[in-house]
Amino acid sequence: MNAARNDCTYTLPSGTEDLLAGTCPDPFSILGRHPHGRVDIVRAFCPDARGVRLVVQRPRSGPAERPMRLVDDRGLYVGTVPAGARYRLKIGWADGWEEIDDPYSFGLLLGDLDLHLFTQGLHRDLDRVMGAQAMTVDGVAGVRFAVWAPNAFRVSVIGDFNVWDGRRHPMRLRHAAGIWELFIPGIGPGERYKYEILDAERRLLPPKADPMALAAEQPPATASVVADPTPFEWTDAAWMENRQDRQGITAPLSIYEVHAASWRRPEGDPQGIMHWDRLERELIPYVVEMGFSHIELMPIMEHPFDGSWGYQTLGLYAPSARFGSPRQFASFVNACHNAGLGVILDWVPAHFPSDAHGLALFDGSFLYEHQDRREGFHPDWNTLIYNFGRHEIRGFLIGSALMWLRRYHIDGLRVDAVASMLYRDYSRREGEWISNIHGGRENLEAIAFLRGLNTTIAELCPSAVMMAEESTAWPGVSQPVVDGGLGFSYKWNMGWMHDTLAYMSRDPIWRRYHHSEIMFGLHYAFSERFVLPLSHDEVVHGKGSLIARMPGDEWRKHAGLRAYFAFMWAHPGKKLLFMGGELAQPHEWHADGELAWYGLAQPLVQGVQTLVRDVNRLYAAYPALHRADCTPDGFAWVIGDDSDNAVFAWLRMAPGVAPVLVVCNMTPIPRPLYRVGVPCGGYWRELLNTDAGEYAGSGMGNGGGAQALPEPSHGYDQSCVLVLPPLAVLYLSPESFGGGWA
Repeated sequence: MNAARNDCTYTLPSGTEDLLAGTCPDPFSILGRHPHGRVDIVRAFCPDARGVRLVVQRPRSGPAERPMRLVDDRGLYVGTVPAGARYRLKIGWADGWEEIDDPYSFGLLLGDLDLHLFTQGLHRDLDRVMGAQAMTVDGVAGVRFAVWAPNAFRVSVIGDFNVWDGRRHPMRLRHAAGIWELFIPGIGPGERYKYEILDAERRLLPPKADPMALAAEQPPATASVVADPTPFEWTDAAWMENRQDRQGITAPLSIYEVHAASWRRPEGDPQGIMHWDRLERELIPYVVEMGFSHIELMPIMEHPFDGSWGYQTLGLYAPSARFGSPRQFASFVNACHNAGLGVILDWVPAHFPSDAHGLALFDGSFLYEHQDRREGFHPDWNTLIYNFGRHEIRGFLIGSALMWLRRYHIDGLRVDAVASMLYRDYSRREGEWISNIHGGRENLEAIAFLRGLNTTIAELCPSAVMMAEESTAWPGVSQPVVDGGLGFSYKWNMGWMHDTLAYMSRDPIWRRYHHSEIMFGLHYAFSERFVLPLSHDEVVHGKGSLIARMPGDEWRKHAGLRAYFAFMWAHPGKKLLFMGGELAQPHEWHADGELAWYGLAQPLVQGVQTLVRDVNRLYAAYPALHRADCTPDGFAWVIGDDSDNAVFAWLRMAPGVAPVLVVCNMTPIPRPLYRVGVPCGGYWRELLNTDAGEYAGSGMGNGGGAQALPEPSHGYDQSCVLVLPPLAVLYLSPESFGGGWA
């Protein structure tokens, strides 16, 4: 310290030494403006500056400059201004002079209500309160930073604007909420930043990315980025107003699941990734042409490791920079809506990775995660589990969900790994988990979180859908919370997927012995509101592609896959197909590759793609195929007992519309005179024949339809005699209802 001065103006307050050492928890008690009679004392800490001047605003003339006195060689400057006068700092650096407003001249930033709601987990606009908000305070443009770190001793904002020096911008702690805040004038969108944190023992932690950053650097870089606050100009009002009708339980919901990086590589570059603007030009028209109603994107929230496919997320509030800017993402969603497509995002509140720059030990304590590994560590994924018992964590996660639904007009979220959240002993052996307060295995805190999440979404975004990937028999996943359910809109039907894929993978000669694998799903098909998923998980990790699991030669494989898709689209439940399934992709999906587009040169592959397009269009055009997807009155077995021939038949129905008869022959043996009972007479037109020539089938069929005759069969007074092509599915509908499809 320089020699002591008699003038009390230059008498330094207690804590100054800590400030100069970078360990001061209360920088506002020293820096900025401090009243002293007719003048205000101003202190500024500018390490490595070659001088600092005060630029004082005068009401009757221009600004006046006056030098500040260096009172400590480490960079502490002191000066005075007339009481209440506005001032700026003019700082001389090695490469020139910078004039800025003093970050420590601003008062409290977050309101008491914001702080209270945050501590209760009830703040519903965290994306506009926390993190880095480019804004104007007291007429000065800059960025307001706010981060939750209640157990930190000191938190600073670091970035390019202060050469990543944690001494320059220490923050103010709002003790009531454990939130640190600071307004830094003169910076704006595009600035890179992190937080430098000293833990309670004053140990320096690795620099931390902002948990609520709205943008981030492109990995492998890990800094957060100040997002552009300019509102996006949406043009999707018509879609948003009618969204409920497009994705409710009576709607034809058919979802194309996409890993955005590997759908198609630009110009064949194996390292290239299409940005949102190019995906807007190429992916959207393709999905529309294929007849899907929705795109589901595997997690596009910021994540450090490509190999996690996005499921180990650290930036729950930031679209990944891999694909472009947040504004480009908003444009992509807007274009989807204007093309008649909904957008669903995979979202991961179950766990997070332990990267040093992320949430793990964020302020030196177990803040986001549990302290006990038996509660806080996922053995399957080597990740950490959110502490759902904390109000702030529940609010953090719900705030993320709301942000995607409101800021980006997302139509729904598919919540990943719900089963892992519901059970404390999930994937754990005896002794590796802790029971709940009642001695049970249910994770009561996670259950409360999921119910709170879905209740909040239903209240604030009532036309959005919430989907659960839940692989157990947990009751009431898609039942309302008021009825004791979890409150999801839909649940993925994992049991149906496993059973039917197992059946289709068997040689047809043995299928007669596994009839129940097709039948069993109908025993519980209406116990939940189901989505039938053929997801990415079924074409990785040695499982093989869908076409590779079909038995027989190439013709039989493709015929079997066509039949499986037609069976799926006619089965009760909404539909989901992972990209590449429609291309009969011959190999497993690899996130670092691209789809097998080259296969479209082969007629068999073209046939599968055309078949998927046509079943999508039929599914949407015929209400009987979708309107009662989730209710038992929309389905009736016609033939469920012909295991010897591996033939199934059923009716799909809806009030006031023509039924659709579905007949499946799951063997390669044609059955030319097969009688099927039908509920009404007249001509039954063949809507679909998966063995038709346009699908590269054998062309065997019924010449466009069949006449129902007064010959009783299968409990009906009328019946049709059909040709059942090999490994094929037929859809038929009576013309007398006046229905049709063009």
